[in-house]
Amino acid sequence: PPPLLEPLFPPQPGASPGFAERVRQHKVRLEWVRAEPAGLRGAVRVLNLAYEKVVSVRYTLNAWASCAEAAATYQPPGPADGITDRFAFLLPLGAAAAAADTALEFAVRYRVAGAEYWDNNEGKNYRLRGRQRVPPAAGPPQDPDSSAWIHFI
Repeated sequence: PPPLLEPLFPPQPGASPGFAERVRQHKVRLEWVRAEPAGLRGAVRVLNLAYEKVVSVRYTLNAWASCAEAAATYQPPGPADGITDRFAFLLPLGAAAAAADTALEFAVRYRVAGAEYWDNNEGKNYRLRGRQRVPPAAGPPQDPDSSAWIHFI
């Protein structure tokens, strides 16, 4: 089976206590991520400071020797709190994510009303590493009749 990306952080920060307060305080926070065959999919929550806003994810697979940026798209309807918006992203990692030694790092950028806010996991960036999937363990072959009772007369 192909390797998968394993987050080195809780993959559902939006489910942790105090998440809404962190969004209010920092203006932008990663809500969740999920590794898929197409790449890394996730959602970001931002404080609704103005109608026009741009959310993107800057990422690298080579320790920032180079990087790419993927735009996040607005996801209606917005969260029920009325003060935040949700944006979704997909980092198309392709063949690079198929290597078991992949190390992905990313940070989220939120540009609104002439200001720029970042969520970089408290200065550590969000990190994921490639991990080879373990195939199901193959035990010794089983005799289909091994559990059957044999009765001799």
